[in-house]
Amino acid sequence: MATMVSLIGLINKIQRACTVLGDHGGEGMSLWEALPSVAVVGGQSSGKSSVLESVVGRDFLPRGSGIVTRRPLVLQLHKTESGTEYAEFLHAPKKRFTDFVVNLTLIDLPGLTKVAVEGQPDTIVEDIENMVRSYVEKPNCIILAISPANQDIATSDAIKLAKEVDPTGERTFGVVTKLDLMDKGTNAVDVLEGRAYRLQHPWVGIVNRSQADINKNVDMIVARRKEREYFETSPDYGHLASKMGSEYLAKLLSQHLELVIRQRIPSIIALINKTIDELNAELDRIGRPIAADGGAQLYMILELCRAFDRVFKEHLDGGRPGGDRIYGVFDNQLPAALKKLPFDRHLSLKNVQKVVTEADGYQPHLIAPEQGYRRLIDGSISYFKGPAEASVDAVHFVLKELVRKSIAETLELKRFPTLQNDIATAANEALERFREESRKTVLRLVEMESSYLTVDFFRKLHTEPEKNANPSGPNNDRFNDNYIRRIGSNVNAYIGMVCDTLKNTIPKAVVYCQVREAKRSLLSNFYAQVGRREKERLGAMLDEDPQLMERRTQIAKRLELYKSARDEIDSVAWK
Repeated sequence: MATMVSLIGLINKIQRACTVLGDHGGEGMSLWEALPSVAVVGGQSSGKSSVLESVVGRDFLPRGSGIVTRRPLVLQLHKTESGTEYAEFLHAPKKRFTDFVVNLTLIDLPGLTKVAVEGQPDTIVEDIENMVRSYVEKPNCIILAISPANQDIATSDAIKLAKEVDPTGERTFGVVTKLDLMDKGTNAVDVLEGRAYRLQHPWVGIVNRSQADINKNVDMIVARRKEREYFETSPDYGHLASKMGSEYLAKLLSQHLELVIRQRIPSIIALINKTIDELNAELDRIGRPIAADGGAQLYMILELCRAFDRVFKEHLDGGRPGGDRIYGVFDNQLPAALKKLPFDRHLSLKNVQKVVTEADGYQPHLIAPEQGYRRLIDGSISYFKGPAEASVDAVHFVLKELVRKSIAETLELKRFPTLQNDIATAANEALERFREESRKTVLRLVEMESSYLTVDFFRKLHTEPEKNANPSGPNNDRFNDNYIRRIGSNVNAYIGMVCDTLKNTIPKAVVYCQVREAKRSLLSNFYAQVGRREKERLGAMLDEDPQLMERRTQIAKRLELYKSARDEIDSVAWK
């Protein structure tokens, strides 16, 4: 029995801690719901709260008229192993007393009512019943159904509700109050002996303090003594005296609670283990506490950066979406921009004639307008600079967006907003450097095409016979439309060849200077800077959201509670 008393005390301690930590709700069955408790149910003025005080042995409940208990009040009675006793309300944890108690968890529920009186909402009857039902319908709740002796048991609201939620009566205890207030010549023996309404557990009669006793602040210990004397000297209930009264009720409930707990131990331990696993997983998800020394902090920062870098590379390499947008720049955006270049205007008949004529100066060209060709080609190639730079900028924009997405998707970084900002800043600074280098490279590619022309292309043109050639020679045909058109066509063909070349080399340069470098050295400078920082600055980079820190603290407390509960239950449950 001593072992079970310790176990009941432990169960009460777990319930109290669960309530303090707010672990008595949520999806599925919480540990709070898995642990048995006693809910006190009765109609208005049935003596419900007085029964609870009689069991506790202390005047502890609010007094007044009308509905006094407006919400469930949880009272835990816990006898410590040292021999001292105390009880406390969970809604007022510092309010304790040191009287004789048994190990019980009692819930004082609002009294059931039948009609709404002035000042109460029309839904008061339904609201209270739903509130009470939400407690008593739980399979681990022991129902203490309170009925006044001066009321027909067939009309008892408490018994009616108990029968609905506990039809077998396995967890219902009937209590008859106000035995001393019955009319002379009447008694409740038929009820107490189970003939009027049979319950699986015996009925218990209670004699509470009168209103006069309450007004005189009669001590509950004195009230208990008077209650014992009442039953021992009563001609109606003397033969039941050993099984009547608040002390007997407390022991009866405690014994039943022991039996219930013994049956529930396997499921309680299983639920505790499941909760421990869930809490550990939650701690892993939000991150463990940060180490205090600088070396560990530096290591943690580098690990977080590597986690971000892995996500970023997955975006580029196709493990995550986004990297394909870079290919879209080369496959769609660049070709579309090249097609829009104004070569038709630059190589129009009028402009070609103008450029060729100006290039000849005062001396008309003798064989071919080479200077005219060069000027036309240089002017045309310069148009490629716009699409080349646009490709650089477009890829830069994609890379910046992938940095932003990668930071958001790196779960390990979510707890460190300052480090997120530092990584974003460092990454974007690196991307700016890569963009500048890429811009210089693609512009060099364009300028290279201007600085050295492909001679074989033009030599091949002169070996091909010209259709409708004018035998009088180019000097005489200087302003001939066909001749000018031929020059424009040749330049356009050459520019087409250059365009095909740049269409391939620009993407190569952009990937080499931007994408490749982003994969290789996006945070290289950042690593070097972090390595030189002092411990204080490292700690500042690892500052966390206060709400997250509070969440971790609460989880750690709950985890400690459940591990302690598991160990303690294991240590006493099977002795």
